[in-house]
Amino acid sequence: MEQSLETKPLSIAIDRLASGFDEVDIQDDATERRALSLGPQQHGLRLDRAVADVVPEFSRSYLQQLIEAGHVVLNGRAARKQSVTVRCDDRLEISLQPTPQSTAFKPEPMALDVVYRDADVLVINKPAGLVVHPAPGNWSGTLLNGLLALDEALLGVPRAGIVHRLDKETSGLMVVARSRAAMDALVAAIAQRTVGREYLALAHGRWVRSSPWHAASAIGRDPRNRLRMAVVDLSHQPGKTAATDMHLLATNDQMCLVRCVLHTGRTHQIRVHMAEIGHPLVGDTAYGGRAAAGLAGQALHAFRLGFAHPLSAKMLRFEVPPPPGFLAVLAASGLGYNDFSPPG
Repeated sequence: MEQSLETKPLSIAIDRLASGFDEVDIQDDATERRALSLGPQQHGLRLDRAVADVVPEFSRSYLQQLIEAGHVVLNGRAARKQSVTVRCDDRLEISLQPTPQSTAFKPEPMALDVVYRDADVLVINKPAGLVVHPAPGNWSGTLLNGLLALDEALLGVPRAGIVHRLDKETSGLMVVARSRAAMDALVAAIAQRTVGREYLALAHGRWVRSSPWHAASAIGRDPRNRLRMAVVDLSHQPGKTAATDMHLLATNDQMCLVRCVLHTGRTHQIRVHMAEIGHPLVGDTAYGGRAAAGLAGQALHAFRLGFAHPLSAKMLRFEVPPPPGFLAVLAASGLGYNDFSPPG
């Protein structure tokens, strides 16, 4: 029988989880007050630099947040400017506060569709609308929070065992590692491109290209809109190579249904590559698609996942049908596609 979540100190689990992220955060919710001693090496530094010097266990960005919130006291008065210059004889006090980051990695029970489970891995069918990782604007209610409530083994694995992501409004299959050994092996497999990931994409416009179509344009941050990605010229802009194979399944004058095979895993890769060739995804308004009734985001579903088991090396393969909203839009398109398991 599995142990309850209460048998393992959550502060320890949070510490282990946080080690896989950029931020280093407080490990428990209690406020800690510290009197700080400045020496000659801090004389003349900016306040944020000086505090980072004498409290090295926390990230500078976190300490800057504390300064701006008035939790750093300089010579008896709250100092809210990071740029103020300090002297070696200044008196500093700091109140270490819990942050959204530090409280984000907590179990939150939610209904998750577990497709497969063994001692080393979980395979989840993620619903559209669920954010994968805690981040600004979504510090709770994420897949990570749900996984921690589902499986206490994940409290001891960085990032709760998550080794790859899906966009918030993309549904479908994800593999999760239940141990550090399994995680390391899966991360290596993804880097070596031996994890097979296939998607169903419903897009605007009649498909007139050959099939399969190989898209190999590099992808980077859109310089005009930092919330989007874009096709970039690597000789002039930062970005990464990206490769997607597109196989036509059905088309008419209004739409096309395409099976997309990922060879790389760049942010918004399929959405960007499909929009580049004139087929933005249905519902993907960020990349030129039109909203569709009953569909919250883009019509994109990770329907097939295949990989070698990280410890036994046994080949595993999974398929799941698209969610009802996707199927309803597909039915309304008139493409006559009924079987979720396309050839290939």
